[in-house]
Amino acid sequence: MGDEDLLAVLARERGRALFGYAHLLTGDRHAAEDLVQEALVRTFARRRSGFSPDDAEAYVRRAILSVFLDDARRRTRWAAVRHLLGRHDEPARDPATAVGAGLDVRSALAALAPQERAAAVLRWCEDLTVPQVAARMGLADGTVKRYLSTAGHKLEALLGPLPDGTDETAPLTPGRARP
Repeated sequence: MGDEDLLAVLARERGRALFGYAHLLTGDRHAAEDLVQEALVRTFARRRSGFSPDDAEAYVRRAILSVFLDDARRRTRWAAVRHLLGRHDEPARDPATAVGAGLDVRSALAALAPQERAAAVLRWCEDLTVPQVAARMGLADGTVKRYLSTAGHKLEALLGPLPDGTDETAPLTPGRARP
């Protein structure tokens, strides 16, 4: 199967799932679309042979996560030096806008730091184990546990109790495991 055929199959059969994954990370429809497009470009820009649709999806998901985390780091670095330009005309963000009667999972995820958000999405939405999350994010298991603990406390404060995830090596959904 050629790259163009593989891309068409991936977009047709897994496009919605990839968009949903990106949307959970970004919390914004347009940002998620851009994130998926960037990940597809990064994945298919270089010729690779022997790619199956499952392999291609795994590469694209990893690219989505990498692009999201890279952009978050870039924004954090920029925020740290933006004041040096002397522009103060940007309005301050009001954290109260994220809290309201119709609070849902997306707004709760938006309240998390990017690393916490990525770890939470991979663990609780993608149903990966802590070691799998650590491998995907390129971090130590302990660091992922810290991100998940902090994210869990924040999410519980906003959404109520989360499912018991004491066994970090098991997927959260019985009978469903990811490679």
